Amino acid sequence: MADISISPEPLAAPESGPSVLRRLVQRKLALLGLLIIAICVGGAVFASWIAPFNPYEQFFDGLTIEGAPLPPGDQFWFGTDLLGRDLFSRILYGAQTSLVIGLVANGAALLIGTLVGVTAGYFRGVIGGILMRFTDLMMAFPALLLAICLAAIFAPSLWIVAMVIAFVNWVQTARVIFTQTSSLAERDYIAAEKTLGAGHGRILFKHILPHLIPTLIVWGTLGISTTVLLEATLSFLGIGVQPPIPSWGNIIFENQTYFQSAPWLVFIPGAAILLLALAFNLVGDALRDILDPTQQGRD
Repeated sequence: MADISISPEPLAAPESGPSVLRRLVQRKLALLGLLIIAICVGGAVFASWIAPFNPYEQFFDGLTIEGAPLPPGDQFWFGTDLLGRDLFSRILYGAQTSLVIGLVANGAALLIGTLVGVTAGYFRGVIGGILMRFTDLMMAFPALLLAICLAAIFAPSLWIVAMVIAFVNWVQTARVIFTQTSSLAERDYIAAEKTLGAGHGRILFKHILPHLIPTLIVWGTLGISTTVLLEATLSFLGIGVQPPIPSWGNIIFENQTYFQSAPWLVFIPGAAILLLALAFNLVGDALRDILDPTQQGRD
């Protein structure tokens, strides 16, 4: 019997972490995004040291005689809200809420999407068909509308909001991972591994998942901006994180009636949401260009 050997066709190995970081900081927009993210993360982590006041403390002298919030000044840098609470302190603690939900919800969405996409793309057949038809069904529902319905059903809390966002955000990841896994599973070196008796676990963890890491990094980074925006939307609608726990979305919700007389109460948290979402998008776009094999050598 003739000896038949199949030459493996491994894909190019992903770049190392230091190499990716070096190329990332060489891009001005990505560097700007990293700087904004670092400021937000630093403010959230060290909020208890940076915040000049307790975010729940009410200052009756922080209101004018007419009862309107005070504008930004020497004592209250971002002014006070309608209850006389320091807005700067609430913005710092609100960053904790936004980042925790962003990381937890996005991490859960990536995990669910990866499990569904890899399982459907590798095993295919009836299992893959059922999983991808369910994914298509989920994609047919508007994510925001589905999130609003689910958040309204369950008692809103930080963790419930995170799980609701994860449940509506995993489908895009599953579709992308399914496509890539299906392509990888058809390569000759995968067939060679199966011929040599390699089990599913070895093939998945040695040859499939490592090549999905760049995609997961990119989708994870871009997904945080979507998660932050969705959390802010739910909180603004009153079905997200509930007051008095500060969140950028519910800060806008609480103070929207003062939009004309005290616009800083809406503009400042709105700008924080915009800047954080923009920062993750800038970094995610740069990572996509760096980690995408088709973009190699175009920098």
